[in-house]
Amino acid sequence: MDKGANVILCSHFGRPKGEVIETGKNGRLTPVVKPLEALLGTSIIKVDDCVGPDVEAAAAKLTKGEVLLLDNTRFHKGETKNDPELSAGLGKLANYFVMDAFGTAHRAHSSTAGVTEHMEYSAAGYLMEKELKYLIGAVEEPKRPMMAIVGGAKVSTKIPVIESLLEKCDVILLGGGMIFTFYKAKGLGIGASLVEEDMTELAKQLMEKAEAKGVKLLLPEDVVLADKFDNDANTAVAPVEEIHGEWMGLDIGPKTIETFTNEISKAKTIIFNGPMGVFEMSNFADGTFAVAKAMAEATANGATTIVGGGDAVAAVNQFGFGDKVSHISTGGGASLELLEGKELPGVAALTEV
Repeated sequence: MDKGANVILCSHFGRPKGEVIETGKNGRLTPVVKPLEALLGTSIIKVDDCVGPDVEAAAAKLTKGEVLLLDNTRFHKGETKNDPELSAGLGKLANYFVMDAFGTAHRAHSSTAGVTEHMEYSAAGYLMEKELKYLIGAVEEPKRPMMAIVGGAKVSTKIPVIESLLEKCDVILLGGGMIFTFYKAKGLGIGASLVEEDMTELAKQLMEKAEAKGVKLLLPEDVVLADKFDNDANTAVAPVEEIHGEWMGLDIGPKTIETFTNEISKAKTIIFNGPMGVFEMSNFADGTFAVAKAMAEATANGATTIVGGGDAVAAVNQFGFGDKVSHISTGGGASLELLEGKELPGVAALTEV
């Protein structure tokens, strides 16, 4: 805008699955017009589609520095299929493309990848640049020791990233519901805690792989137990060897908090992905809070700290540490795939310089 360019903005909104939905979380982009005008300090021209003759006419009428907002790209079924026709339709509207949607960069969609085939030049936006700088930097040239803190409910969703991090990290701390699958693999009782029975063998292999590589893979030594999945449940703290009956583990315990905090203080690059417990319930939030606080302190002491994944981001923001870490990733799936070493279609499609 400052340089007199006509700016055309496009985005998806929710998951309308190829249908035109007027309002709501999967609806039109109309609700963003006024906030966007306030942010940009100019009026916005809004159209009710993202391709077609009417949209092309609106784009052609733009004069220097005007802004055109297209409607929800996912109103077209072809968007998520990277449909060549839809990509070409978007490509008719502009000469240059700026990709700044890191959160969808791991998907080859018409508005993130296909459209680049019809542009003179495709560039990364500032957010994309920051995401790649931190995430690729952490993976390829980390300051050491490098640590990953991996939590969350299921091992199955985190296996690829744990396997990848075993190749790069010096220390990995595990928390969340996934730990009980590891305990089960070690032959320990887990009471009524969450477990993925079909993942125990894989958990065992990950522990063996870590040992073979000399990676310090730390599981909690104690847990906060509850007699039901409820904030008002009866609770107790127990060593992991003493989980039994109908008790379920819902957070890491105080000894583990002390151990993890001490380990975090020694690391120079830290990636946090997944909470340590059911942080949404205040009685089981201490572990995640302590990890977030320790990361903030590590950042103040010069460590590079990265938070990726929806729940970890939500937790860090909830506890007020969002502005006290180096980088909060806007892409859960995209950040995980980048950490796994995968190529992101929305990045690969950009012009090489």
